[in-house]
Amino acid sequence: MSRPLTVVQLLPALEAGGVERGTLEIASALVAAGHRSVVVSAGGKLVEALVAGGSEHIELAVGRKSIASLWLVPKLRRLFRDLGADLVHARSRLPAWLTWLAWRGMDARTRPRFLTTMHGLNSVNAYSGIMARGERVICVSQTVREHILRHYPKTDPSRLRVIPRAVDPNEFPHGHRPDGDWRKRFVAEHPALAGPAPWLCLAGRGTRMKGHGHAIRLVADLREAGIETRLVLLGVREPGRSHYVDELRAQAHRHGVADAVVMTAPRRDVRDVMAASALVLQVSPKPEAFGRTVVEALNLGVPVLGFDLAGVGEQLRDLFPQGAVPVGDRLALAERARALLSSGERPAAFDRYRLEQMQAATLAVYRELAEAPRR
Repeated sequence: MSRPLTVVQLLPALEAGGVERGTLEIASALVAAGHRSVVVSAGGKLVEALVAGGSEHIELAVGRKSIASLWLVPKLRRLFRDLGADLVHARSRLPAWLTWLAWRGMDARTRPRFLTTMHGLNSVNAYSGIMARGERVICVSQTVREHILRHYPKTDPSRLRVIPRAVDPNEFPHGHRPDGDWRKRFVAEHPALAGPAPWLCLAGRGTRMKGHGHAIRLVADLREAGIETRLVLLGVREPGRSHYVDELRAQAHRHGVADAVVMTAPRRDVRDVMAASALVLQVSPKPEAFGRTVVEALNLGVPVLGFDLAGVGEQLRDLFPQGAVPVGDRLALAERARALLSSGERPAAFDRYRLEQMQAATLAVYRELAEAPRR
């Protein structure tokens, strides 16, 4: 029987986001499999859930962009030794640099194995290149693997492992529909959604890269074609983003659809908002490593309309190709929206991109690397 492993994951903080969620998902899988799970970060609101799940948390500011962070290198080296770490898994660039500097100063015969996960399509430079230096590099999509091999050609392809991000089918069950009481409450909060017009939903932070402007123009184009819809920009109202919200509101006024656009703060009922929508949009003009909302919405059985670009395009081509349109093609976006709305087509259930699959594949990489010969 294989012995239990001690795995240390490192990331800047445990507040919110896809990297943080993935860290907790793997921590949970490690504990369930009888391994020791340790997370190093500056802390945050997810620490309580992490520790409650059986993991340990060590507070270090490994994401602070300061020359003073180099003082953490010897501290990390001692920490890895004291923990008896079998593997150290860096999930972000600065933590990866600090981990690598600590790791390379340890005895190559006994030091932990070093791996990374490339979660995003970061700018191509030496600073980002650290994410391709792991003894194993987990790529969250085929898009990320191709990005690494194209921009960091010295990377040995045999070290790359594609493990797509995943959806928990219990959290986003196929066919889920919110009850009438939920809908009444949500419409009471946002009266513009009252009436029979179908909802379009774009879930994303208040940043231009999410393509909110494309979504607003789509609603205007549909109205011009005689099709009334309502747009829910879910999570766009964030602290410090008021200027961007004002910009979106002004754009909606210019296009004559201010009455059809609702902008919300981040919410816990994302699943219900998506499930109540006729279409979920993923129209970011910026390449993304993985389309998590694509997989979540499609798993609910809600059609997704998005740009055929990078990770989003990869997921759409795999699961719902009729929802993919060329990047920035306004006419194609409107035509495809009209077709999907009129057909009432719903995506079929699928058995890929499952949380348990992602967890099992990651733990398999841990075991593989822990038992691999040292170079």
